[in-house]
Amino acid sequence: MSRHHLFRAREAHDHSRVTYIELFFDLVFVFAITQLSHRLLDHLSLIGAVETLVLFLAVWWVWIYTSWVTNWLDPDRAHVRLMLIAMMIGGLVLSAAIPKAFESNGLLFAIAYVSMQLLRTADMVWASTGVNEGRRRNFIRICFWFLLALPFWIAGAFAERELRLVLWAAAVAIEYVGPYVLFHTPGMGRSTPADWDISGAHMAERCALFIIIALGEAVLVTGATFAKLAHDAATWAAFLTSFIGSATMWWIYFDIGASRGSLMITQAENVGLLARTAYTYLHLLIVGGIIVTAVGDEMTLAHPVGHAELPTVLTIVGGPWLFLMGNQAFKWITSGAKWPPLSHGVGSVALVGVGVAGWFGHWQPLTLGIAATSVLIATAIWEWLSANGGWQRWAPWMAPLFSRLR
Repeated sequence: MSRHHLFRAREAHDHSRVTYIELFFDLVFVFAITQLSHRLLDHLSLIGAVETLVLFLAVWWVWIYTSWVTNWLDPDRAHVRLMLIAMMIGGLVLSAAIPKAFESNGLLFAIAYVSMQLLRTADMVWASTGVNEGRRRNFIRICFWFLLALPFWIAGAFAERELRLVLWAAAVAIEYVGPYVLFHTPGMGRSTPADWDISGAHMAERCALFIIIALGEAVLVTGATFAKLAHDAATWAAFLTSFIGSATMWWIYFDIGASRGSLMITQAENVGLLARTAYTYLHLLIVGGIIVTAVGDEMTLAHPVGHAELPTVLTIVGGPWLFLMGNQAFKWITSGAKWPPLSHGVGSVALVGVGVAGWFGHWQPLTLGIAATSVLIATAIWEWLSANGGWQRWAPWMAPLFSRLR
């Protein structure tokens, strides 16, 4: 039986649209991001942060692999829709297990994760059989790498907390190495660029929508926390600072980076390799920065005044820093520029300075939040002026200089 009908027919300009079922699937990850941010807030220590990082890497890996699959498969087909709905059930179980994944829910998290990854990959192998031999072989390679990590996930689920972290970190490391080495598999070799004939515009749009999910969760945290508090001057200031910070993050990513990245990947010769670097890997820093920033916003709203402890300083400043570093790398890769955007580099250094000054100067959380948000605003303005003709309009004699200072 031919399975060609399960795959998308590439549209003009190779832009496969994002479907409603894909957006419905993404709702599960609103819950997942909320669970991750709450878990980090409840375990604000070095070990707690590393544990949450491992869980975040697993959640992202499920989502991004599913996005690759739906780049090829047609979500308007009943088989593909049912597969995504089954993935949603697994995603809900995975998300529900996050708060106690390193306690009583370890086995639940591990089984949900490996089941989602293996069953979706096996389904792609089945769907590609008789349709695209290169793609079928490629997903057999991917399945090999998931099976390579499987013993670490299951063994970790039965281990004590400290050993579980080590085993699960090893599992995540194995899976993240896979795309980097083009899924080299004994007896099958490596993937080739021809195996990654995706719609670049679709991948760019899917990742942009995930950024919206993360920013939406940050806004929800701000609103929900603010609703529970007494509305004094400090709380109002923290509320406005948190929302303006989220809005500025949206501006930094979407004003230039998202559209330019979409255009470049659409025109790229090695679309799959660019999607691997710019979207599969680098977006981790951007999404992670938003999640950490949401935690910092909640801490600032809950306790805007008083001395900020070191975990508070690292969270309030570290989230925006991760976000800027991720955007800097993403925009550099997708712009073809010789150097990364200077505005983001200066902003990242300024955030480090804010963190150092805040810690040694015993700043209050609200002061730290205002300073970190101010750096984001300055970065956004700098990039907007230099990349959107601001210098040419306001100081044309300085355009040759500032056009290079992006």
